[in-house]
Amino acid sequence: MSILHPDLLTADAGDALPVRVVTRDMTLEGAEAAWAAANDFSGKAGQVLLLPGEGGAVAGALFGAGEAFDPMTARALAARLPAGLWRLEGVSHEAEGHAALAFALGAYRFDRYKARPAPAARLAVGPKVDIAAALHIAAACALAREMVDTPAADMGPLQIETIARTIAEESGAALAVTTGDALIEDNYPAVHAVGRAAAAHRAPRVIELSWNLDKAELPLVALVGKGVVFDTGGLDLKPAAGMRNMKKDMGGAAHALALGRLVMQAKLPVRLVVLVAAVENAVSGDAFRPGDILSSRKGLTIEVGNTDAEGRLVLADVLTRAAEHAPDLTLDFATLTGAARIALGPDLPPLYTDDEDLAADLLAASKAVGDPLWRMPLWPGYRPALEAEIADLRNDPAGWAQAGSVTAALFLQKFAPETGAWAHMDIFAWNPRAQPGRPEGAEAQALRACFEMLSNRYR
Repeated sequence: MSILHPDLLTADAGDALPVRVVTRDMTLEGAEAAWAAANDFSGKAGQVLLLPGEGGAVAGALFGAGEAFDPMTARALAARLPAGLWRLEGVSHEAEGHAALAFALGAYRFDRYKARPAPAARLAVGPKVDIAAALHIAAACALAREMVDTPAADMGPLQIETIARTIAEESGAALAVTTGDALIEDNYPAVHAVGRAAAAHRAPRVIELSWNLDKAELPLVALVGKGVVFDTGGLDLKPAAGMRNMKKDMGGAAHALALGRLVMQAKLPVRLVVLVAAVENAVSGDAFRPGDILSSRKGLTIEVGNTDAEGRLVLADVLTRAAEHAPDLTLDFATLTGAARIALGPDLPPLYTDDEDLAADLLAASKAVGDPLWRMPLWPGYRPALEAEIADLRNDPAGWAQAGSVTAALFLQKFAPETGAWAHMDIFAWNPRAQPGRPEGAEAQALRACFEMLSNRYR
């Protein structure tokens, strides 16, 4: 599992070089001003300028803050500063804590397949910064990103199970796994149908982690994740361009496991269940077909109109399993629809819930930690688009509804627990373009917002 360098954030300033935060209205003086002018440094947000010292050494750096310092822009520092120990100057204690987390998030590099990983910059922080908490959050995000970045050949259902088992062992949680044909016996028929075409060593499975279940007085939180380790589209085969990044289709599972790990590390006073359906949507003679009628754990039948709408099928079974625990709160994560990207682009995941308090709490947490979410409607007028002639539901909503992310969420709502609040995040889990502190590839989305919300609700 992904870990961050233990000295990435440290309280020992030692010989740390200063990084001075500079806003546009600040006036530089002397040689520093001349050097900034010669290098076109104006204090623009995200700019970094190394300052020369004696003998050609680096003496420090200036970091542009724009009109006012947003601590999350410190993600860029980890990517732009050379290796060595650095410290921030000119920021408040509160801002320093947020900036330390941003720096740790920006330090992520997927170098598993690199022969010579590059050395990283480190940040010294003041005594009021909770280094352990920041590193736990950054490590959770790094875990989710590394799982998504890892090619499908090395991140199959078994590897997801192994990561879940390690997380459980770390926290004293229980783990139960149902694999292959046992899914039929244990009543996960939709999960089995989607994953049965994969090779035997990549057999589908339902992974259930549970923690604190013996403490009946505590509220129960269920985290559910879509774990499609590779999505060919099934018999409704994706084109090459659409299949290229489908290693990331298990991003929901990665987020659910990473968030569960955070909850247990923080020892939040809750009972916790994490449910993941880990499958490969492969093509073989045993693949499920368009026109098939699938059973589901809830007892509803589903007509398959498109084998590339498989994520909602596996989530149907594990959401039903979550409901059997009668949770007070359920959060599900899934790289579910391209329609979500058309609506909101790659950076802004849609949030679906019909619980006003939960929506308000999640959006407030999202804003507080700089982890964006945008609430979308569970519009009841589109529910008829899910109706089928010869089954209870169809997995490809009728074309007249058009709003593919909304109708996918409405499909999931049919299976979501009714005992408490439920929210669905249709995440992208990917940066399509490289930016400082945000390399092209996997991204953690909604994870920090959800942890902030849970930490505020359950203190």
